[in-house]
Amino acid sequence: MFRSIVPSASTDSETAAFANARIDWKETPEAHVFKADLPGVKKEEVKVEVEDGNVLVISGQRSKEKEDKNDKWHRVERSSGQFLRRFRLPENAKVDQVKAGLEHGVLTVTVPKAEEKKPEVKAIEISG
Repeated sequence: MFRSIVPSASTDSETAAFANARIDWKETPEAHVFKADLPGVKKEEVKVEVEDGNVLVISGQRSKEKEDKNDKWHRVERSSGQFLRRFRLPENAKVDQVKAGLEHGVLTVTVPKAEEKKPEVKAIEISG
């Protein structure tokens, strides 16, 4: 029920490392909280959406660094390219109240939870 659905946005090996952006999902008593490390990504390059009523979609792109033809690269380890992650939210998610923020390279998406209705218990007097 809480599994991530990950369709590959790109099969290009250059972008593969970033295409599967690592995202943590924790549940607190009040909300579902998603955190993604997106260093070097501007908020304009990230989209957070809810589709099909209960699927949280986090997508974006990290631009490739401009290359100067006079530069000599010794090592390239940072990845660039597109990423896309989908998470099916549980029924108690308030998808109309989702909030997202990007601070210090960490995207935080908070999905509030609806209060659980406690079953009403009524004591019945036993006669006899």
